[in-house]
Amino acid sequence: MTVTIRPAVTAADRRAFVDLAWALYADDPNWVPPLKSEVHGLLDPKKNPWFEHAEAAFFLAERRGKPVGRISAQVDRLVLEAPPEQGMGPGTGQWGMFEAADEEAAASLIARAEQWLRDKGMTRAQGPFSLSIWDEPGLLVKGHDHAPTVMMGHHNPAYQAWVEAAGYKGVKDLVTYELDITYDPPPLVRRLLTSGGRDPSIVIRKVDKSKFDAEAAIILGILNDAWSDNWGFIPLTDAEIAYAGKKLKPIVFEDLIRIAEVDGEPVAFMITLPDLNELTRDLNGSLLPFGWAKLLWRLRKPKVRTMRVPLMGVVKRLQSSRLAGQLAFMMIERIRLASVANYGATRGEIGWILEDNSGMVAIADALVTNINKVYRVYEKPL
Repeated sequence: MTVTIRPAVTAADRRAFVDLAWALYADDPNWVPPLKSEVHGLLDPKKNPWFEHAEAAFFLAERRGKPVGRISAQVDRLVLEAPPEQGMGPGTGQWGMFEAADEEAAASLIARAEQWLRDKGMTRAQGPFSLSIWDEPGLLVKGHDHAPTVMMGHHNPAYQAWVEAAGYKGVKDLVTYELDITYDPPPLVRRLLTSGGRDPSIVIRKVDKSKFDAEAAIILGILNDAWSDNWGFIPLTDAEIAYAGKKLKPIVFEDLIRIAEVDGEPVAFMITLPDLNELTRDLNGSLLPFGWAKLLWRLRKPKVRTMRVPLMGVVKRLQSSRLAGQLAFMMIERIRLASVANYGATRGEIGWILEDNSGMVAIADALVTNINKVYRVYEKPL
């Protein structure tokens, strides 16, 4: 039957846009229902400060009045201002929030997003980004056989063929590494830990949650320096930092976030989060009527199988030095020990990491990890 595409503009449309995932993934044992309040907040210009420098349109695909797909199309001023050699820049429009029941719906949705981007003067389309590279970037092309960790996407395996059939080519893979965190450190890592422990200039400290804003400013300062040359890097605005901090504060645990100082100067950080998906999966996306109480109780002293490392970084001037790796392993070891002892975790996931980030790939290889998920960013000229 013919698919029709229409903008999702009313409150009822937005509910249908969000709720569609529950219908499409009802039989997928590895899909984890997101909290609906979080998804609605992402799409709401009144709540999400990303809209201060970007605009987006949301579209529903319907067949006989029943939703069978969705997509966003977005233009971000900060993406347009990014250096072209870092993968984005002038003329780059993006799409995301992509879900479809079949290839016909997928093709129609992608075509509609492309037309919206052309109408905005864009000359190439990238996707998926839901909604930015700091949210859920890339299409899952490997690792559909196990559940995603907190803040990572999960997609129907058929989507890869449908996106590529629409003329898209992969431009960058974002990978995650998994490892058994009950291990004894390999000999090379043990030597680095021993020598680092003897160096009085190095301090690896926990964050102080009572000084959350100041600690967040230190971490974001290191992040903006460490990641500034990376493919796809888009700086977070002050409003976005405050928004992210407000959302993350309830799941910040002091022994899981470390800052490395050398001669009193903060030069590296590592953020680790308990896999919140393990704690919310049975809530089916709703905090009402009693989901919020269950979640608050579970967050008091969470016990999880998996810890995720979404962010770590070392200031640019140290990145090619032996000290950079040493600091990374010292932070990893302290967080590993805390994760096992205090949270009962046995598994870690590091990422996402750019496929060609040689420094992070070397660290992952030294820890005897394996790539468990690959998220691919696609691109097409318009």
